[in-house]
Amino acid sequence: MGGLAAAAIALTSAPASALGRDSAVSPQPGQRVVPAGRLSEVSLRDVALLDSRYRQNMERTVAYLRFVDPDRMLHTFRTNVGLPSSAEPLGGWEAPDVQLRGHSTGHLLSGLAFAAANTGDADLAAKSRYLVAELATCQAASPAAGYTSGYLSAFPEEAFVGIEAGRNFWAPYYTIHKILAGLVDQYVHLQNEQALTVAEGIASWVDARMTPLADDHRQRVLKIEFGGMNESLADLYAITKNPDHLRLAQLFDEAVFYDPLAEGRDVLSGRHANTDIPKAVGAVAEYVATGDTRYRKIASFFWDQVVHHHSYVIGGNSNAEFFGEPDQVASFLGENSCENCNSYNMIKLSRRLFLLDPSRSDYMDYIEWTLLNQMLGEQDPDSEHGFVTYYTGLSATSSRKGKEGLDSAPGSYSSDHDNFSCDHGSGMETHTKFADSIYFTEPDAVWVNLYIPSELRWRDGTLRLRTSYPYDERVVLDVETSGRFAIKLRIPSWVRGRNAAVVKVNGRVEERSTGGSYVTVERSWQRGDRVEVQLPMDVTWLTAPDNPAVQAATYGPLVLAGRMGTDPLPTIPVVDPGTLLPRGGHDYTLDVDGRQVVLSPFLDVHHEHYNVYWAVPPKKQGPKVIASYGFDERDGTAREARRRRADAELVDGAVREPRGGGNAVLLDGAGGHVRLPEGLLSGLQELTVSVWTRVDVLVNNSHVFNFGFNPNSYFFLNVRTGANRARVALKLSGMEREDFIDADGPLPEARWTHVAVTLGPDGGRFYLDGSLRGHNAALQMSPLLLGATQHNYLGKSQSPKHPYLTGAVDDLRIFGRALDDAAVQGLFSGTNGRDR
Repeated sequence: MGGLAAAAIALTSAPASALGRDSAVSPQPGQRVVPAGRLSEVSLRDVALLDSRYRQNMERTVAYLRFVDPDRMLHTFRTNVGLPSSAEPLGGWEAPDVQLRGHSTGHLLSGLAFAAANTGDADLAAKSRYLVAELATCQAASPAAGYTSGYLSAFPEEAFVGIEAGRNFWAPYYTIHKILAGLVDQYVHLQNEQALTVAEGIASWVDARMTPLADDHRQRVLKIEFGGMNESLADLYAITKNPDHLRLAQLFDEAVFYDPLAEGRDVLSGRHANTDIPKAVGAVAEYVATGDTRYRKIASFFWDQVVHHHSYVIGGNSNAEFFGEPDQVASFLGENSCENCNSYNMIKLSRRLFLLDPSRSDYMDYIEWTLLNQMLGEQDPDSEHGFVTYYTGLSATSSRKGKEGLDSAPGSYSSDHDNFSCDHGSGMETHTKFADSIYFTEPDAVWVNLYIPSELRWRDGTLRLRTSYPYDERVVLDVETSGRFAIKLRIPSWVRGRNAAVVKVNGRVEERSTGGSYVTVERSWQRGDRVEVQLPMDVTWLTAPDNPAVQAATYGPLVLAGRMGTDPLPTIPVVDPGTLLPRGGHDYTLDVDGRQVVLSPFLDVHHEHYNVYWAVPPKKQGPKVIASYGFDERDGTAREARRRRADAELVDGAVREPRGGGNAVLLDGAGGHVRLPEGLLSGLQELTVSVWTRVDVLVNNSHVFNFGFNPNSYFFLNVRTGANRARVALKLSGMEREDFIDADGPLPEARWTHVAVTLGPDGGRFYLDGSLRGHNAALQMSPLLLGATQHNYLGKSQSPKHPYLTGAVDDLRIFGRALDDAAVQGLFSGTNGRDR
């Protein structure tokens, strides 16, 4: 989880073991197949949620499932095959002219299956049967409408002809997957045989479309988003044992995605996150079906990379739906960070992997952390129908708001009839299946994975879990059955340090344990026995991997967020953690930019702006000299003068040229540049960059220096903007606008010029040849937010659209202080000022 959330789950579990080929077993009602000899899933029928935030969220979603009109959901399915429909069409992504129409009906099938099984609600079960029967009617009418037998969708089959011809359609297989997955869930959880028949019909249609394609042609088709087609087809195979269903699942193995992961290579940067996560879920299902350990390696490596190198503190991942480079967290923020569908699918992946290897308690740690800090909070607690957000933004300008505020903003909630985004759909599932991972069982053991108030029917009796966790440290498990068996209790990995968890049986201490493992209590149990788990909670500040100064405050398993009301911050503020004080209940106060801000558990912050990340200044001021590169070597890399930093590299045609008894670096404007080490600017409250440069060809947007992470997080010097001025600019991803300091003209052409930029208490100052030429006293962004920049250059921009510098550079010096006018003048007039 990018350092912050990764730290939260502690990463203390043993690595997954390499397993041989496992034989498949037939599932019981309400269970999916898992490898023989492993944990067994507990049917949703055997778990009842007790009052808690989880149950409250579920009840709101169930109210929506009862409310939604099945005939409106079926309208475009019926009209697509020429059947009559008098229902009013839906809006949003389900509107009759939207290519993705029909996907929400698949989510509805799944949500109804989970809710009906878990609650025993007869009306939900009846609604399920009606939907399945009407979809079966639509499928039966497909051939008469000119479609291939087995086709079931709310849009014409022409979309699939189009993607096979290389045309761009919006994810038609994605929609088929949602419908297929919903039908499989209807069979697994409600034993609806007609749903299985319709699902098999869809599989036969997939066979007719995909099997005739040559391998390279099929791989081109897989470039579009196809959801978890491999997952649902492999799940179907687990039920039917029809080898064609497994073969069809494997037709959706995308080589360009699977091959690097199988080799242990992270190639996620720039890829659409929710296109890829379902493929990894499918890899687990294919491993279970085949025993081929390559599938397992793909899925487990993908999980490790996403959780530990691509995730934010709340457990979510991606910005604007795409993965960034590994370990970019503070530098990769936005109002549209953390698409909630991503985490819905990552939870599915975590659950399946845990069932394969319960020694990896970090899989369950991830599920708990992400449910508490993202998924519970995606739902509006004031909504009768459980409306959810599409994103959970994490920039300082982010909010979760309903129609009274920013209903067009990324953090706005869904609606009854006019939204139907993918997150509206996955929300119908997320909030109806909280019971599916609280317990798993073995013949003589029960695993207690999540501390959600609930009751498990097991062994002719019950286990009743009572707690106010995560708002309370105490968990109680009442044993109302008898016999010898083991209870395995997960100790979350956020429990660490001196405060060990305490497990008691009937008031007697059985074990003390730090987090990241399961405590096993085995004995002959009697009705009325009671197990208590005490999970001591403290405030912890978790750091980002790309900027140790950027931190998030947590209390036990809860991420805390600053309540900013209608007055959001422009960017991450600098705060003193020592001002974080208890306020009462589960709230704290923190001094932020001269005001006292209330921090609450993030899942409780709604209908306002919020802030999750804070900049924490280092205890000591940065050293005066951070790095110095003179470039006087005859050839090869450039050494840092004190040998405290890595060498700088001359890249792609950059060469030495003589200058004043030493050397400089000549840049050809065609790719030549200097690559500087990572992390030069990390942890600095003040900063000075000094460099000599000669601009031989003055071109807009060529950069003398550029320190950054990505095109939205940077600190650079531009030789000339469109306004004919040299500009220093700095920005952190998520800021609405960049900070900048303009000179009164461009950099001089065809002569050596000394440039110095200082960032300090009085803002930013821009010097040319020792003279102050620009000043911005109102920078929004502290130098602390620059962090351990990964892409640092002389003569090159991070943006491929910008030209390389044609000219030369020399004598780069970086200071951990904002030098004053006299010191800057001294740099200009010193020994390297010769030969100007």
